[in-house]
Amino acid sequence: MLEDIFHVSSLPGLASTIQLALAPAFLLNGIGIILSMLTGRLTRIVDRARVIEADFTPRDHPLHVHQVHELRLLDRRMTIVNNAVFLATASAVALCTVVAAMFIARLAGFGFARTLAAMFALALILLIASLTFFLVEVRVAVRAIRIRDELLERS
Repeated sequence: MLEDIFHVSSLPGLASTIQLALAPAFLLNGIGIILSMLTGRLTRIVDRARVIEADFTPRDHPLHVHQVHELRLLDRRMTIVNNAVFLATASAVALCTVVAAMFIARLAGFGFARTLAAMFALALILLIASLTFFLVEVRVAVRAIRIRDELLERS
C-alpha cells in the first residue's frame, strides 16, 4: 500500500508525497520545541550547580552536607536531562532521514516503504524515551524541592 503512495508520476502524486513528508516535518518542529525546553532546564541546573560550587564550604561547615547532597541531585538531574536531549536529537535525526529518504525514494523510484515506516516508528520510540527521561527528571526535581512544613506555617 505504501509502495503505491511513493510511486509518483504526476504533479498530484508529488503533492501527495509532499503532504506525507509534512507530518514528520511538523513532528520535527515539536521535537525542536522539546529540545529547547530541555536545554533550558539543563542550563538552569548547571547555573545552580555553579552557584553552589562558588560558595562551597569546608567539610566542617554546617552547610557542607547539604551542599554535597544538592550537588549530587543536580548531577543526577544533569545526567537525566542530557539523556533526554540525546534521545530527542536522535529522534529528530531519524525523522529527517525519513523525510529525505521519502524524496530520494520518489525520485529514484525505489520502494522501501517498510524501511521508512520502521524508521518513523524508531523516531517515535526515541521521542517516547526522551519524554520518559523528562518525566523522571521532573519527579527528581520536585522531590528535591520539598518545602519544610514549619516554613509553610500549617496549622
